[in-house]
Amino acid sequence: MSWLQKAGRGTNKLASDKKKERLLSIFANHCSFVTGQRLRRALQIRELYSNLKHAPTGKLIAALAGVFMWEDQKIGDDELRRCAWELQALESVRSQNVNPKTAVHVDPGWEVVMEKKNFRVWRRPIQGSHLFEYRVFGSYTDVTPRQFFNVQLDTEYRKKWDALVIKLDVVDRDVNTGTEVIHWATHFPYPMYSRDYVYVRRYHVDMENNLMILVSRAVRHPSLPETQEFVRVHSYQSKMVIRPHRSFDENGFDYLLTYSDDPQTVFPRYCVSWMVSSGMPDFLEKLHTAALRAKNMDVGLNDYVSIIKPTQPTQERVADNAHTGGPSQIYA
Repeated sequence: MSWLQKAGRGTNKLASDKKKERLLSIFANHCSFVTGQRLRRALQIRELYSNLKHAPTGKLIAALAGVFMWEDQKIGDDELRRCAWELQALESVRSQNVNPKTAVHVDPGWEVVMEKKNFRVWRRPIQGSHLFEYRVFGSYTDVTPRQFFNVQLDTEYRKKWDALVIKLDVVDRDVNTGTEVIHWATHFPYPMYSRDYVYVRRYHVDMENNLMILVSRAVRHPSLPETQEFVRVHSYQSKMVIRPHRSFDENGFDYLLTYSDDPQTVFPRYCVSWMVSSGMPDFLEKLHTAALRAKNMDVGLNDYVSIIKPTQPTQERVADNAHTGGPSQIYA
């Protein structure tokens, strides 16, 4: 009610009534959407049981045992290489003194939607969807690549600097590749329900080519079914590539972030586009500030840029104690 009362302040009665009517329509659609979400969950459970009947024996046993199928869900080396190539292609265009604003021909379909001192934001439509994929290219000169990278990966530290976080936990880890499954619940702008994400992430530090790569995308995990507490986001992908200006431990780096998700809202396309295109730079600035704070206050971060490699690769699955054993290793 307070939301509707605020909508009517400073306007005449006719304009106020029309505005309230529009807000009520959006709110009603949102409530209808949540009801639809619950129905969809029931249908997903039915579909799961149907699929299990036709699944290979190994996968059937794994599903019944609640085991996550790493082989099917892992982020492969080719994905990491593609991320590196995307940054290198943009760097190549810049080195030829071509305006990066017009450099979208490297990967067609991108249009500039925002330009600031330290970054530029592009977007392009996702084929067969009403949503967009976003790309940010930017630079920082006052923090080291190692600090910026570690702040992104350290889930415990993010709980302190990101006020929107409700839950953020590593729930599973493949010790052979360092790939992790994360459960992340976050507040969304009022009056939307909070969202939660289950995603797999893999990071790689390429010493030879002076690159740091972090890839995340949504997955389903048997230990994390959907609940009525949050609206589950099933379509999500984030790719970050960092290029130090000199070394991993000296100030200064460029980065390329490519991001997309379907927040499961009933708001018009332009509203979702505005929320994402404005929210992403805001998040990056929070990330930058958190890295500065970690640097200036000597905050104890897990170091994910160590060069110690696993001595005996194994397919062991670590779920019960997922916070141990990962940050001290670098994975290929």
